Amino acid sequence: MLLAMSDDALNPEDRKIITLARSARARNGAPEGAAVRDETGRTYVASTVALESLRLSALRTAVAMAVASGARSLEAAAVVTEAGEPTAEDLAAVRDLGGAGTPVLLAAPDGTPRPTTTAG
Repeated sequence: MLLAMSDDALNPEDRKIITLARSARARNGAPEGAAVRDETGRTYVASTVALESLRLSALRTAVAMAVASGARSLEAAAVVTEAGEPTAEDLAAVRDLGGAGTPVLLAAPDGTPRPTTTAG
């Protein structure tokens, strides 16, 4: 379910993970940037991985980084992309760690918020 979200409606912590995701995308010249926030408030930032032998979306990479660092849950996820919504695989990765109600914030490459969804 997509929920309309304006920049004014975002809390500062959600705005932060969108900014981090946007920075990762720009820094690496990647199609997507993502960031997730765990249950302790730590953030994990990633961009798309596109190796010949390994392909991961930015969001799945950020979730993997959180898991590898010991995160037990997610509070929120953000992805900056030109795509209109996250893939089913991306939502599944967020759901696996954060649960069905975990918000997945979407933003355009310029940082403009798009409708938010949940991992459910």
